[in-house]
Amino acid sequence: MRQAGRWDPEFQKLRAGLSFYEFAENAELAAQASLLPRRFGVDAIILFYDITTLAVAMGLPFQLLAEKGPTPDQPVRTRAAVDRLDARPDADRFQSVLRLLEIVRTELAGGLPVLVFAGAPFTLASYCIGTGKDLRATRQFAQRNGDVWYRLLEKLETATIHFLQALVTAGADAYQLFDSWAGELLQTEYEIWAQPFHQSIFAAVSRVPSILFVKECPFVKQMIDSGASVVSLGVRHDLGALRPEHPGQAFQGNVDEELLRSGTPEQVREATRRCLAAGGRQRHIVNLSHGVDRATPVANFQAFVDAAKSFHQPGTL
Repeated sequence: MRQAGRWDPEFQKLRAGLSFYEFAENAELAAQASLLPRRFGVDAIILFYDITTLAVAMGLPFQLLAEKGPTPDQPVRTRAAVDRLDARPDADRFQSVLRLLEIVRTELAGGLPVLVFAGAPFTLASYCIGTGKDLRATRQFAQRNGDVWYRLLEKLETATIHFLQALVTAGADAYQLFDSWAGELLQTEYEIWAQPFHQSIFAAVSRVPSILFVKECPFVKQMIDSGASVVSLGVRHDLGALRPEHPGQAFQGNVDEELLRSGTPEQVREATRRCLAAGGRQRHIVNLSHGVDRATPVANFQAFVDAAKSFHQPGTL
């Protein structure tokens, strides 16, 4: 999940008032941000950029607006607007991410794996049409503009594969596909607007392990059937019950990120120990159910990492 960000005072110092895209597109600064969590003892480094980075490379500029999130300068509303997007943007269009990956890999020198990520077509399309987290508005657009919607999903699928393949070729050790808002869909919608695109992307980008994240997704079977190496769980899921039901599936999660924000370090440690026990000490990546909240105390993040480290026995996870 999100490791570096507004919750970390060292990140705030580093960003020093720059806008999000100014900061993220500066590969040297983004590399420093990506590496900040290393001091806590994490087991991998996630690169610092945004899922809309790909849309920008495709030709759709974005701004990050307070209280609204990523917002396109000109929301995609027509077939012509979709057709103007480049499904296979030249690597120069996302050179900042490639450079970021190069800097971080050089600094780590193999000491930790490096993870990259992309937004899944449904969630990224929601931002491209300007509806973002507003599922009702996204659904209305899709119902009224079916041809535009499906053409946009298909173009984003092609671009996501292109983007992830370039990052894997450049040395990424694993990737995570974020479909943050698809967990709120009806099952019929999920099986049309989300799952087929997950399957296509995981089938096409299979050289390294993959993780599927759908926030609090009720459709665990469909997530497992996506072909992802690892399926991310939320607080709505019972990891202990799913483990014996799917013994061959690797899971990620599922410590409540709200507890990290509002609990005590001891409560965080206990929740982390319970999560690890439920995971059965195999095919399980201990992680949060969602990203680190901006109000999370640094001491709680450290307690989370320390609890996972103290539980670990070499060769058992």
